[in-house]
Amino acid sequence: MNIIYNHSNEALTVKLCGEIDHHGAKSAREEIDAAIKSSPPQKLIMDLSSITFCDSSGLGLIMGRYKTIKEYGGELIIKNPSDSPRKMILLSGLDRLITITD
Repeated sequence: MNIIYNHSNEALTVKLCGEIDHHGAKSAREEIDAAIKSSPPQKLIMDLSSITFCDSSGLGLIMGRYKTIKEYGGELIIKNPSDSPRKMILLSGLDRLITITD
């Protein structure tokens, strides 16, 4: 999985590309958390438009970043989730906690 970062104003946009599975979720979690901790944003935007596969590890990745950004007083926004992560988010009910934009 590739991760592209973009810092702008008070937001950190993280674009994830490829598959979010057990192997990729761990390294993504560590990298994203390091970016949050180095310069805590008011908004963390996770762009999931280029995700081709997402299993429960992807939900864990999203839920963990939600918790982390909340600890810094910020907000998590999921941007353009492709079909696989969108289904997982809706089935889990996470859409009631996290803003999803298209």
